[in-house]
Amino acid sequence: ETGAVLGAAGGALLGAVAYGTSSPKGVLIGAIGGGLAGGAVGAYMDGQKKDLEKNLASEIKARQARVDELPNHVVRVTMTGDTGFNTNSTEIKPGFHSTLNKIADVVVRYGKTSLTVAGHTDDVGSAPSNQGLSERRANAVAQYLESRRVQAVRLNIVGKGESMPISSNATEGGRAENRRVEIYVQPVVEGS
Repeated sequence: ETGAVLGAAGGALLGAVAYGTSSPKGVLIGAIGGGLAGGAVGAYMDGQKKDLEKNLASEIKARQARVDELPNHVVRVTMTGDTGFNTNSTEIKPGFHSTLNKIADVVVRYGKTSLTVAGHTDDVGSAPSNQGLSERRANAVAQYLESRRVQAVRLNIVGKGESMPISSNATEGGRAENRRVEIYVQPVVEGS
């Protein structure tokens, strides 16, 4: 149904898995020409994940990016912050454009998904400063993806600051892992 709303269950699962919350905003699916039929979701998202892995093979090999499948067919692309941004900067490094171009090329072909760009920081600096930095970095990535033909209606941003470390902040290596941008790609399912 054109104009249907992504269901609370799918959105709540993404929020719970990705962000530790149960109330993310729904996405209007009318703008993308309708959602996926329930039975087609698995194959559609598997194809998208494989294409992301293929396009990002050199970044994955260099440990600059990772592609993971999460529950409910959500695909997460994780990119290290050091690869994309200078310290305390929200300006995307020119060398990071290639990575984002590869991601955009895939997600444009798979238009029946919504994307949430999540920025993360280490714990150096104040929590409010890190929160703002993570939001601005997520926004910079979302704007770049939009400039590469990803529809704005498909993009959401969230800044997580230093609240979701994946490694210890006690070492430089751990802090580098925590400075990252993640893109959560979620299927938009009809009737959800």
